[in-house]
This record gives sequence, C-alpha cells and structure tokens, in this order.
Amino acid sequence: MAKHFFGDTAVLLGRSLRHITRSPDTIITTAIMPIAMMLMFVYVFGGAIKTGSDSYVDYLLPGILLITVATGISYTAFRLFLDMKGGIFERFQSMPIARAAVLWAHVLTSLVANLISLVVVVGVALLMGFRSGAGVLAWLAVAGVLMLFTLALTWLAVIPGLTAKSVDGASAFSYPLIFLPFLSSAFVPTGTMPGPVRAFAEHQPVTSIVNALRSLFTEQPVGTDIWIALAWCAGILVVTYFFATLTYRRKIS
Repeated sequence: MAKHFFGDTAVLLGRSLRHITRSPDTIITTAIMPIAMMLMFVYVFGGAIKTGSDSYVDYLLPGILLITVATGISYTAFRLFLDMKGGIFERFQSMPIARAAVLWAHVLTSLVANLISLVVVVGVALLMGFRSGAGVLAWLAVAGVLMLFTLALTWLAVIPGLTAKSVDGASAFSYPLIFLPFLSSAFVPTGTMPGPVRAFAEHQPVTSIVNALRSLFTEQPVGTDIWIALAWCAGILVVTYFFATLTYRRKIS
C-alpha cells in the first residue's frame, strides 16, 4: 500500500512539475514581488530605518524570505482550484490511484517551487550586499525552518484551493499572510512600535521565525526563538493538515 502511494505521488509530482517548467512565469512572478520589496526597502527606506545592523539587507532578508513563501503558496491554491474545476480529481478517482497521492503531489510541488523562488531571492540579496558568516549547519537549519514554514502554509493553501468559488477567492487568502511580516520584527525592531502593535508583533509567529533566521545567518545564539518558531510551524502544520485532509475527503466522497 505504501509503495503504491509513493509511486503514485511520484508520478503525479512529475506531472505538476512539468506544468511549472512549461510556465516558468509562475516562479518568476512569485519571486518578483519579494525582490521588488527588498529593493525598495533597502535603497529607498533603508537609510531612514535604524536597526542596529551594519547592513539593512542583512536585517531585512529573513522577512523577505517569509513573504516569498506566502506569495508562492497562493499558486498552490490556484493550481488546486483549476484541477478541481477542470474535473481532474474526478478523473483520477476513476483510476487505480491512491487518493492521498493527488493532494501530496500538489504539496510537494509547492515545496519544490518555493525552494527555487527562495534560492532566487537569496541570490539577488547577495548581489545587493547580503553577507552571512553562517556555517553549513546554520544554513541547513535555515533551510529546515523555511521548509517547515512552507509545508505548514501549503497545507493552509490546500483548504481555499479545494473550497473557493472563484480563481480570485482561491488565491486571495494569501494577502493577510503577505501583510503579516509588516507587523513583526521583519522590517523594524518591535521596540519602536506603539504599545498594542508591539504586543501583537512580539507574540505572533513571524517575529520568532524571523528572529531565529536572523540569528542563524549572523551566527548569534538563537536562544528560545528557534524553539518558539518550530513550535509555531509544527502547530500550524498539524492544524492545517487536519482540516485540509478533512476537506479533501468531503470533496471526493
């Protein structure tokens, strides 16, 4: 049974990845907005923002990476919506294919596509002056946190992808996720914010994730931020996975 599931998932993953290679504009579009934000904040606002960091792009990059993921998962919802409306799911149900494989193929495609977008954004950041003294283990930790964050948001994207009534509705859910880093330590220290905003910023998931990534990039002690970040990502993943699979079962039943 497991072999059947993994084999079917691999085949369907190849199908989804071929769709991406035939329309590379998806990944380009995903990376363009975060890169534009990074250019604007570094070269327009960077000189006026006091962060205590020698390079604002070093301070900014972790938040931009999270925005990249938030932008990318909207395409997961979009692709799922098109498959639902196009009757692909019904067609697969009539074939001897593991039902869960259809959903996991979309999730794994999201991981691959977002990984490519993240690499592109980091490459542009390096051209803009980003430098990190992080070793191999620190970079692996950064990759692990980002992949866990991507997986958690991808399962969240599955829900509107399966339930939305329109294309716009399928991808619109990502807008609050893109805005969330602005109410965190991603762009400015939380200590500069008014009381209520600061309280929210310091206790929402993006701040702990950004702080953990920033510490890893600069080889500083991560303290409790890394555990809080992992707890947030794991908690979101468990909840969204449960509701996404429940929604999927209802849709194909």
